[in-house]
Amino acid sequence: MYRKIYVPVDNSEHSMAAIDLAVNLAREWGATVVGSHAYAARLHDVRFKQMEFTLPEEYQEETELEKQRQIHDTLITMGLQLISDSYLEVLQKRCRENNIPFQGKMFDGKNYKVIVEDIKNSDYDLVILGALGLGAVRDSVLGSVCERVVRRVAVDTLVVKNIHPFHIQINGNGNPDSVVGDGGNILVGIDGSPESFAGLRTALSIGKTLNKPVEAVAVYDPYLHYTMFNSIANVLTEKASRVFKFKEQEQLHEEVIDTGLAKIYQSHLEVAQRIAREEGVALKTTLLDGKAFEKILQYVRRERPWLLVLGRIGVHSDPDMDIGSNTENLLRLAPCNVLLSSQRYVPPMDVKAEASMTWTEDARKLLNTAPEAVRGIARTTIHRWAMERGHSVITRKVIEQAMATILPPSALQAMGIIAEQVAIERGDLHSAVTYVCRECGYAARNFQPVQCPVCGAGQDRFGRLDKEALEKLVPLEGAVSEEETFDKVKLRWTSEAKKALRDVPSGYQRRRTKAQIEKTARVRGLPTITRQLVLEVAGDIIEETRQLSARGRLSKTAPPAQEADLIPDGEFQWTPAAMARLNRVPEGFMRDKTRERVLECARKQGARIIDLQICEAGIALGRKMMEEALKNYKREEGKDQP
Repeated sequence: MYRKIYVPVDNSEHSMAAIDLAVNLAREWGATVVGSHAYAARLHDVRFKQMEFTLPEEYQEETELEKQRQIHDTLITMGLQLISDSYLEVLQKRCRENNIPFQGKMFDGKNYKVIVEDIKNSDYDLVILGALGLGAVRDSVLGSVCERVVRRVAVDTLVVKNIHPFHIQINGNGNPDSVVGDGGNILVGIDGSPESFAGLRTALSIGKTLNKPVEAVAVYDPYLHYTMFNSIANVLTEKASRVFKFKEQEQLHEEVIDTGLAKIYQSHLEVAQRIAREEGVALKTTLLDGKAFEKILQYVRRERPWLLVLGRIGVHSDPDMDIGSNTENLLRLAPCNVLLSSQRYVPPMDVKAEASMTWTEDARKLLNTAPEAVRGIARTTIHRWAMERGHSVITRKVIEQAMATILPPSALQAMGIIAEQVAIERGDLHSAVTYVCRECGYAARNFQPVQCPVCGAGQDRFGRLDKEALEKLVPLEGAVSEEETFDKVKLRWTSEAKKALRDVPSGYQRRRTKAQIEKTARVRGLPTITRQLVLEVAGDIIEETRQLSARGRLSKTAPPAQEADLIPDGEFQWTPAAMARLNRVPEGFMRDKTRERVLECARKQGARIIDLQICEAGIALGRKMMEEALKNYKREEGKDQP
């Protein structure tokens, strides 16, 4: 693990927390700690000379003025050195008490510059520094020194935001409402980049050291291209639109790229699990859809990890980039400690997810007849199609059936494929039967997959989407209006759905959310967008907006949602987003039991208003109890075997 830890100090709260963390980690790893403090004597000298004209007249005489300069220089330099020495003594004493090798450094110069120069000229393998310094004010989220240092160094950097004592950070403080992650786990963002996989290995080592569970999360964005196309369509001329072929482009993304992205990012998580297993660690994984930094930030705020580990740059970053945009946003906004991984680790090829599929020679030859520009996408699509239907060997017939769902007849004929299954496989958008994965929301049309290609859930986790039942809700939600999307597809909106959409802040966020809702409706083959769909897609955003509005209007004891929006349920009231989440659970016994678990969580927390966070906690509790019951059943069944 890390052998030499560097800690810049300035006696601020965050600096003291950085010292606490560095000492405890160094003790566990047998590492050396190097502390530093930068003082700016030369800066004070310049300021003094700029103010000399304000001195009394008797001090303006040249000999006296030179004498005052020397006195000032001596006092300032000596005083600042004594202050630096005092700051470093705190860290040195802690190291001495824990038998940790220590080295102290003092620099005269601009703080961030001398820190960066020292890091570049030394062999530190971990930098720990506070997110904020002595100049922090109430609204500060990231100090200037911290930001400038992380942009200029290529060493793993742990930015300390949690200022509680180390033992509370690790074991928790008994406060379930804590927002800083006391006692929480370690969360790693995985995007397939070598930096993110290196960060995972670091997280696993820290998790073992501190006895903390590690979780990996990945985010893919199936809405990006739809939103972009929607925006482009408003500015292109009619001629340019015909050249761009929006309808064909969006169909390609809906049927190939979007699901392919999900499978790719799920495969990153599968690789992460393989790496963790080799380290003897059970790794929980979560796949989210949407804007990467936004979804991870929401997840962090909900799950409250102790540490968030991120690659300094992402999978699409230029190697010379200082810090990736998603990492930069999360470094600023995440309320927990953040570790930026600068190391790189490329997993061996034998752990790649594609290794689970075998191709026949005829199949490989047929794939090579596809246009080179789409060959990679075609390969991903074939893997997805085969996994959905339970195939482990890719044959020529499998390719023919899979490609018939994505390529036009002319391209199929060029490849020597007769598109007999095209009409059946493609189906009609509004007449197709849709099956939705209850775990991740993936939708399949015209067949029930044996396995989800995104999250790996079994066939029993797919539920048939009852479009007739949804259509019966339409007359209850007021007037229906029809809107045409950028590629001329017509979708209907109920007035209640449009009203719910207006709860999303106007501007870019509402436009993006509207595109996500349209995209979800199209993938699921829903001709009408209802309030339930809006809340399913945008429930988190709507609830956060209401909470922010409520803070401005109401007292701190007021509920996060207006009374008129709450749904009564005996002694409790549900927010619309929480009720929409509950309604995604299959109706009947499963939903009734899930509701009981949610109410149980609400009682334990002393809450009378059930929001999305409480609902998710109840669902997680129910899932855990079900898994334990299944394990016990299998254990008892094994005992009965002769």
